[in-house]
Amino acid sequence: MDKSLLLLVALGGVTRYYLQNFHWIGERVEVSTPINSFKRVQEGVYLYENGIDPYLGDVVHELPVILVLLVRIFNSISNFVPLLYVLIDLMTAILLYKMAQQFVRSKLTEQKFESSEYAVGTEELQVQATDMNVVPRCVILAYLFNPLSLLSCAGLTSTVFSNFLIALTLYFLVKRHLLPCIVCLALETMRNLYPVVLIAPVILVFTQRSKNTFTSSISILALFASACFAITGFNYALINSWSFLDATLGFIFFYRDLQPNIGLFWYFFTEMFEHFRTMFLITFQMNATVLYLVPLSLKLRKEPLLLATVLIALMSIFRSYPSVGDVSFYLALLPLWRRCWKFMAHNFVVFCFFVVTLSMMPALWQLWIYSGSANANFYFGTTLAFSTGQIFLVTDLLFAHVKRDFCLRNGLKVYVDGKEAKIILE
Repeated sequence: MDKSLLLLVALGGVTRYYLQNFHWIGERVEVSTPINSFKRVQEGVYLYENGIDPYLGDVVHELPVILVLLVRIFNSISNFVPLLYVLIDLMTAILLYKMAQQFVRSKLTEQKFESSEYAVGTEELQVQATDMNVVPRCVILAYLFNPLSLLSCAGLTSTVFSNFLIALTLYFLVKRHLLPCIVCLALETMRNLYPVVLIAPVILVFTQRSKNTFTSSISILALFASACFAITGFNYALINSWSFLDATLGFIFFYRDLQPNIGLFWYFFTEMFEHFRTMFLITFQMNATVLYLVPLSLKLRKEPLLLATVLIALMSIFRSYPSVGDVSFYLALLPLWRRCWKFMAHNFVVFCFFVVTLSMMPALWQLWIYSGSANANFYFGTTLAFSTGQIFLVTDLLFAHVKRDFCLRNGLKVYVDGKEAKIILE
């Protein structure tokens, strides 16, 4: 990393540290949820220090290993806790930068062997040597100065830890280091449940060079399960109780706290009759995890990192307790697919969705909760529109990838009976 990039990293850190002075940011429902709230972490630290099981109530939803680590940090350098969040977020940005470099490098190598299959005149669709510098810079800047990631770090949310663990997972994935990749993914899965779907791109990457794909896949799944059990056992050893399982994974899956957020769960389950709850709970959780996993894995089996990007985006949209920090992470991955941007048709529409809905959320929350001149439908309308904009973005990216792949092999212009044909993806 050159000096100019290091200065930008430092600027991102200073901006985050300055924004932490605005304590109201951590109280916004768009930023803080029952899962990532800093106040709940503080409560957990207090309960643990006083010999009370923090998981007996319905307040703390962080893993014991993270909670105990934070207890040590609070006791030793309590004044520097905000700085710790900043440093971890900056490390996430640097990891994404390194991951992007390795990804472009591997794409350039892969392209050398496939170039004979490409049509004439498709150079603008191919990964270029200049992308070694441009793409990683765009990735790190998209994370460092995205207002959503700034707000997430300024609010001292534990989404900062989640983004760091997922960035580590992706970094080890592109570097092809299996064990650390599995450990990071297992730890994040035990924290937030939904990253379990990222085992699919992990399997695709680490079985590419295997002679027996099925056996290798089973071995990776067994290693992942073993890592999850080992982390569970270690957490049990820390507090000598299994109560943390229901307070973390159980709390996320059964959706017990109906506090409004930028997702879709809260409104439906507020209005839901109790005898329908179980059916819709299973339906919503399947939609957030396994529903798209198999078809996407089959379609994107040659592009594991694109699969990981799409799965992370779908997790951020459909999870039970989403926050703006989750959205900021997958937005930072979009520059990896710079060569697909030519075919993305809804950029302006998606941008308008994001700007308008994110601007309206605080206003409608004020009208609903404080002024009493609006109701839950107003706020849910903006969260529904925000989720719709994200879905447009994901589908646009997938369609753009398919179109680029077709044009690379058939040319940018296709002729039928001597006339230029229009390519329509149905």
